[in-house]
Amino acid sequence: MAPSHTHQQTRILVQSAAAACEDKKGEDTRILELDPVDSGLSDFFLVTSATNDRQAVAIADEVEHRLKREFGVMPNSVEGRRQGGWILLDYVDFVVHVFLAERRAFYDIERLRKSARPLSPAEFDEELKAALAAKTRSARSKAAAEHEASTPRKATKKAAAKPAAKKGAAKPAPKKAAKSVVSKKKSSRT
Repeated sequence: MAPSHTHQQTRILVQSAAAACEDKKGEDTRILELDPVDSGLSDFFLVTSATNDRQAVAIADEVEHRLKREFGVMPNSVEGRRQGGWILLDYVDFVVHVFLAERRAFYDIERLRKSARPLSPAEFDEELKAALAAKTRSARSKAAAEHEASTPRKATKKAAAKPAAKKGAAKPAPKKAAKSVVSKKKSSRT
């Protein structure tokens, strides 16, 4: 089943957020694709670790600023920014969790979401590229099919017009025959 347009947009946002985490040296960044049956709240969890409170805040800030700058998207809510041990950015379709390493080990979100499919940012990126390439191929083949479907109709109209013209009008004489008639007229005058 092909992912919906909004699902692909969400994947692009998650990919950009993961890149922001990587740029700010987030460690062990993982994307959990949540099972739709198990989770009616969100499609993805993006989980990353920081080595200290300041880095956790810097990662969260970078995610928030990048998504706002590139896509005009703001989080629905932000939790834990003051403490910095676990910062949560809720974008409704996905949630970003920035943990201190020891807090991440304690809460172990990956274990709590057993039905989720864990992906590295590189694996996630490859899947997104493959999905977008498939969508592009589909759109191109559809456009080609529409073009081919419209092309034979024009050829059929031209073919239908030619026999009708031949039936109603006399065939013009070949040019050689016309010249021979003209040359006979000239020779008869002399």
